[in-house]
Amino acid sequence: MDILNKLHTDFKAQQQILKLIGTIDEFKGKWTTVERQSNRYLKELKKIATVESIGSSTRIEGVLMTDEEIKVLLKDIRISKLKTRDEQEVFGYYEALEIIFANYDDIEISESAVKNLHNMLLKYSSKDKHHKGNYKTLSNKVVANYPDGSQRVIFNTTEPHLTATEMHNLVEWTNEQLQKQDIHPLLIISTFIYEFLSTHPFQDGNGRLSRLLTTLLLLKSGYPFIQYVSFESIIEKHKKEYYEALMSGQKNRNTPNEKITTWTVFFLQCLTELIQKLEEKYTTLQSKGGYLNERQKNVFDFIKGHQPVKLNDLGTHFKDISPNTLKKDLLYLKQENFIESIGKNKGTIYVIKTVENAN
Repeated sequence: MDILNKLHTDFKAQQQILKLIGTIDEFKGKWTTVERQSNRYLKELKKIATVESIGSSTRIEGVLMTDEEIKVLLKDIRISKLKTRDEQEVFGYYEALEIIFANYDDIEISESAVKNLHNMLLKYSSKDKHHKGNYKTLSNKVVANYPDGSQRVIFNTTEPHLTATEMHNLVEWTNEQLQKQDIHPLLIISTFIYEFLSTHPFQDGNGRLSRLLTTLLLLKSGYPFIQYVSFESIIEKHKKEYYEALMSGQKNRNTPNEKITTWTVFFLQCLTELIQKLEEKYTTLQSKGGYLNERQKNVFDFIKGHQPVKLNDLGTHFKDISPNTLKKDLLYLKQENFIESIGKNKGTIYVIKTVENAN
């Protein structure tokens, strides 16, 4: 497998790739500081990104659920009630994504790990029980699904009898390159995803799994910001360009002319758009004071406008809220680093905690 040959490109494209990588890595450095200082915003960003990621990745493959419907489903989930295929696919993606977030340091890039993630992804899909976690046994194609129900064949993929060998070689190449560090990790990741989609190793679920593997590889390579903004939503937005970028290399598959420059640039451009989106979301969340329900927001705003504030002050102003509820709200605001307390017992006062001091 001469993957390196596919990465060869002209000078102009090379400069474009270097510039995109520089932008992404510069943001990665800035985001490290954000994670240290502003934990109170990250929880809400992650919640929003998770729902968007699940919605976008499954809709690309034909699921019809909106982000709001997915949010409601995840809020009150009961496995026994996953009756529709859409619900089964959504919850499978959610669980696989959560496992990646919680355990990415311990998940190796291996064939068994890829198969395990595929098994998790299709865990609740009754239609997929016979093939989940196993390489394909029938030929398949990359097919684009459109809202009107129509489909379009994008390109043919690796034949079943060659799949195990190609996956073994791909995983071996990826680990070798990540260890050697001769190639930038973002180029290794984008190449892995291209090769994975070209092989299409499983009967179904390859597109969704490729996006889960993108998140896993980025986290393992030191790009933690991927948890807080949806890469999948960027792909959904540029679905046409996504397929075109894959096709640009695939049209010369397994020939010396197979180059993946168009795909590499597309992948990196998606990441730069993603970090711009994250910066905008983070700034908006800061201006709104983070994630609070309506009552907590009112309590926070009162403290902000009248600090220092005592519990009695809140009780006088919010006559329709019980003292116990106010105490719980104050505790939550403290835990989330919105406010800090000074003093003890009845003499305790509450003031706003600035972002710079929120650790």
